[in-house]
Amino acid sequence: MTAAGSEAHRDAPVVHAPRVCWYGDDFTGATDTLAEVARAGLRGLLFLGVPTPEHLRRAGPLDAIGIAGAARAMAPADMETKLRAVGRFMAGTGARVLHYKCCSTFDSAPHVGSIGVAIRELRRHMPNPLVPIVGGQPSIGRYCSFAQLFARAGASPEIHRIDRHPVMSQHPVTPMHEADLRLHLAAQGLPGIRSVPHTAYPRLRQADDAPRVEDWIDSIIETSDGPVLFDLTDDEQLAVIGRLIWRAAACVPLLAVGPSSVQQALARAAFPGHTGHDGHANPTAPSAPATPPLTPASGPVLVVAGSLSPVTARQIAACQRYVHQPLNVQQLLHDPTYANAQVQQAAATLQRGQNVLVHTDRPAEAVTADQAASTARATAQLAANIIAASAQRGTRLSRIGIAGGDTSSQATLALGLWGLAFRCVLAPGVTISIARSDNALVDGVELMLKGGQMGGELLFDDLVTGSA
Repeated sequence: MTAAGSEAHRDAPVVHAPRVCWYGDDFTGATDTLAEVARAGLRGLLFLGVPTPEHLRRAGPLDAIGIAGAARAMAPADMETKLRAVGRFMAGTGARVLHYKCCSTFDSAPHVGSIGVAIRELRRHMPNPLVPIVGGQPSIGRYCSFAQLFARAGASPEIHRIDRHPVMSQHPVTPMHEADLRLHLAAQGLPGIRSVPHTAYPRLRQADDAPRVEDWIDSIIETSDGPVLFDLTDDEQLAVIGRLIWRAAACVPLLAVGPSSVQQALARAAFPGHTGHDGHANPTAPSAPATPPLTPASGPVLVVAGSLSPVTARQIAACQRYVHQPLNVQQLLHDPTYANAQVQQAAATLQRGQNVLVHTDRPAEAVTADQAASTARATAQLAANIIAASAQRGTRLSRIGIAGGDTSSQATLALGLWGLAFRCVLAPGVTISIARSDNALVDGVELMLKGGQMGGELLFDDLVTGSA
């Protein structure tokens, strides 16, 4: 982007001040937060970069503005550059809360996707000295107890400490070898994080509890200067955490960090059906509109899976409604003739009205970060080329799935999207969005972006049938 273009983005006017803004450090997580915003009854849109004035105009008034990024896969210097522009824009919207949405497993490292770098940069734009870090999301099987992170693997009911998690402890780029989030983030330049254990939370179950809660919130705000890690082991705790964030942000704009549970907490504390600031439900907040269920696909469905997760591998093996098209990654990366043949093969199958699942093979040896990034770019471009080739054959795809966080991030770029609107939730942590693009070929497409750990074994079939 040119310097002039950067200035135009930075100065994009926001006529209607949003209540919250969020930045997702990968695209799949950002769409999960979009779903939580929609559930709260807020008008939200997820942009795929700092929005231009024209895209803001086309979006209309918004209560929540999101930006989907790829910070999770970036080196620190690149993160600082990207997040500086994001922080300037979001501070300029007038929002009281800027949510840095990280993965619920907090997988990150000093050299890539550093949450410490994100906090240091973004808090420059949100001057509140308190930086709440919410350490769990029970709705998708993530829990933080006494600063230790635990997580479920896929749809399995078993809960693992994150450093013993069968997938995250062996992540190819950011393996989680430390369960104590204070130590994990200290290695990323955030020493001395204060921890608030769940056993210290006051209960907020009826109006009589409100004064006690307010006193507790006051004590946290008055004695905190910097990042504070809040345990989260049960949905009941969300209202207390959300109440604290809103109270602190009412005084000075605030940066909050964590998975989509940050938005869940804000909704529990401020929106209808949840406890408001006076200890009662807030009758004046917007009500969440009913979301139409996902109907069976009206045409062939394309799924491209670039994820190396065992959860995605099980989903690939279990689905029955697709023609499977495995990819040899080495050939895909180094042989353009092979890549083009794969595009034409998939487009021909889709032209016959059959669903297609294109998926990478699993390498015999561990992959490096550079190899993982190259594979994500190649599979994302393959998806874009299949969509274009299908259209040339007379088949415009209306429903597409992308599996893999990095692949999803790259695919949205390859498809030329500028935004995503909420459609529905297909499974916990798996959102169906409506693509917004200047390209008529993909504008309005129903798009599933799925992280490697999300969804049950029949998720890909559910994308076809519409059942969850």
